[in-house]
Amino acid sequence: MTQTDISLKTKQTMVASLKKFMETKPLSKITVSEICKDCGFNRKTFYYHFEDIYDLLRWMLEQEAIIAVKKFNLLEDSEKVVRFLLDYVDSNKHILNCVYDAMGREGMKRFFLADFNGSIDLIIAGMEKETGTALAPGYRQFLCSFYSNALSGILIDWFHDRTIRTREEMIHYITMTVASSLRGAVSTKADSYGPAYK
Repeated sequence: MTQTDISLKTKQTMVASLKKFMETKPLSKITVSEICKDCGFNRKTFYYHFEDIYDLLRWMLEQEAIIAVKKFNLLEDSEKVVRFLLDYVDSNKHILNCVYDAMGREGMKRFFLADFNGSIDLIIAGMEKETGTALAPGYRQFLCSFYSNALSGILIDWFHDRTIRTREEMIHYITMTVASSLRGAVSTKADSYGPAYK
């Protein structure tokens, strides 16, 4: 087993322990010492891999959701991506509730923003290639921020209150809105509007 394999297995063991504790107590009450004792690791091992409990949580969410999303062709499989994300929310309600309770809406949103930003950037790159367009860097960054904030917010709202809209409505609305409006924004070529948009 390589050092990378050992490190991954160690991290996965800590994730399993964190999940176990999150079943019975709030995230803010879970300690590094408890996780180390449960896993049979010392604190040095924990801090070699993670800065704190929230860093472990972030890694867990990235591994289970965000990295999996990046395996899809985001341009062609947008509906599958949205379905996958909603499945993840459904399968991990308790964990996400713990995150929401510990960090609030804005804290939870921060977890998703950077990764959504990267995914939107990949979609834009694909659309630029498709249309032969090159967006001004400032406008490209604006679009990434705009759509990342919108997606993070709408998913958290739905997670927190399922009465807002049905699952199928969520899938349809997100897929349709992102595909049509983002494609329109990319093909508009914001750089043609002049220096104020660059």
